[in-house]
Parts: sequence; C-alpha cells; structure tokens
Amino acid sequence: MLRLIGRRLLAAIPNVIGIVVVTFILTRALPGDPAAFYAGPAATQEAVEQVRAKLGLDQPLWKQFVDYVGDLSRGDLGLSISTGQQVLDEILRRLPASLELTLLGLLVACAVALPLGILASTRPGSWVDHACRLVTTLGVSLPIFFTGLLLAYVFYYLLGVSPPPVGRLDSMYSPPPHITGFYLVDSLAAGDIGLFIAVAKQMILPVLTLAIFVLAPIARMTRAAMLGVLSSDFVRTARASGLSSSTVLYRYAFRNAMLPVVTTLGMVFSFMLGSNVVVEKVFAWPGIGSFAVDALVQSDYAPVQGFVLVMALLFVAVNLMIDILYTVIDPRVSIDD
Repeated sequence: MLRLIGRRLLAAIPNVIGIVVVTFILTRALPGDPAAFYAGPAATQEAVEQVRAKLGLDQPLWKQFVDYVGDLSRGDLGLSISTGQQVLDEILRRLPASLELTLLGLLVACAVALPLGILASTRPGSWVDHACRLVTTLGVSLPIFFTGLLLAYVFYYLLGVSPPPVGRLDSMYSPPPHITGFYLVDSLAAGDIGLFIAVAKQMILPVLTLAIFVLAPIARMTRAAMLGVLSSDFVRTARASGLSSSTVLYRYAFRNAMLPVVTTLGMVFSFMLGSNVVVEKVFAWPGIGSFAVDALVQSDYAPVQGFVLVMALLFVAVNLMIDILYTVIDPRVSIDD
C-alpha cells in the first residue's frame, strides 16, 4: 500500500508542475493591472509604477516565475492585494467551508442516486426506471446557478421556510469554537444544539443545489453498472442456488458494480469542487471559490494561483483515495503496474 501511495504521488509531480506553470502564465495574460488597483483610482502614473516595482511586477516574466517558485518551496503562496492577508491563511480559513459544502452535497446525492440507480436496474422499463431517467435528465439540464436561485426564491422569498442566503451562519449567531473548521462538527463538539440546527438550516439550500447537480452521473452509472452485473453468469448462479434477492443484489451484484461507481464518485467530487464557485456566489458562502472569483475580478494573481494549486492537490488526493478504494472493494484488482 505504501508503495502504491508513493508511486501515485511521484506520478502526480509533473502534473502539479505543469499546473503551476500554466496558471502563472495565464494569470499574467489576464487584462487589468493589479498595481493600478492597489494604488487606487486617484493614483498618478508614478505612484502606480512605484507599486508595480514594490510588487515585483516590473521584473521580467522569467524572474517573476523564479521568485514565485522560490516562495512556493517555502510554503509561501504570496500576499493577496485585495484583502491584504497571506493567501495561505485565507485558503486555510476558507477551505473547510468549501469542503463541508462539497462533502455534504456528495453525501445527499449518493443517498438518493445510489438507491434510485439500483431500483431502476432491477425494474428496467418500469415507472421507477422512468423516474430515474427523469431525475437525471433534470439534473443535467438545469444550470447550477439557476437551481440555486430557484431554490432561494421559492423556499426563502415565497415560502419563507428557509433562512436568508447570507453565508454559513445567520448574523444572530456566533461561529462555534474553531476545531475542524466544519461548523456542523464544531457546533456538536461544543455541545450547542441550537447552533448546530442554525448551521444545518443555512446549509440545506446550497447542499441541495450541489446534490441535484450531481445526481445524474451517479444514478446513471449505478444503473448501467448494475444492469451489466445483473446479467452476468455468477448472478444467475447465485439466484439458482436459492440465495435471497437482497443477498444477490447487495452482496454480489452491487459490490461488483462498485468499481465504476467509485470512479464516477471521484470525478464528481472533483467536479463539485469547481462547481462550488457558482454555489458560493449565489449563497454568499465564504469558501475558497468565491475568494478566487473576487481575486480574479481584481487581477489579484496570488489568490488565483493559490486556488488552482490547492484544487490540483485535492484532485491528486481524491485520485489516490480512489486507487486505494479499488483494492479495498476488490482485492483482485492490481494497480501497482
């Protein structure tokens, strides 16, 4: 197992290096001048040039890249011009908000999509199968920003049963003591049930928005994988042996269908990390996605580069977890070669 982890991490190094280079070049190619933004609208050209020299933007591109790589080697992601804070501190503060939203959205999506896909595979052509197709079609047809705005309009503005979309917590409450950065976990650890309920209410609409968006690929892959396994010889043999339907379905069929489903879950999780940008802007969620978008609008290079680098490292971690899960689900699978 350690050999597998080591090989996957070594294989990811060229990808991360490529992402660092491409991100650095693309951010410099964006329109806008961060020095002019930092100096202010009333600044003279001389003041702007002084700020540019202070930020190192007057140096040749290769020199800026060398300095950037040197800072990265020391764990320094740079200083955010828009907030005046270290990018690493901002990312560490905002990352739990994005991860909590993503993980809960994936959990809700799996809780609906996996049973729906299994039921649809056992009753092809039935109303359950048609319902599965309808749900998946709606999931991929509705843009994620439209789903978020629609849910906020219906449940907050029209019905008034949801709290206002103002972030992780209503202004009437104070954040829980910081332990993990996940408000649900931290509020439970603090023993504050009222705060836990308030946090959960704030998360309902953004979590549902993400879950609806990723229902389709999970349910479709589950249905397709189960249909392939249920028609195999070993399933027919298990049924002929007198095993119960539930045993055949879950112990034999679903376990053998899990490999493509797990692959899809990894891809969906990675995709959700990027989709968080839209959800965070709709619901004023203080995650790293909204932080990166605000920095991009202001031509603030360091937060954008830090955001992309963190996303790349998370993708590497997710893919590594998928590789490990392969061997746990089916020990016959060998991925060492």
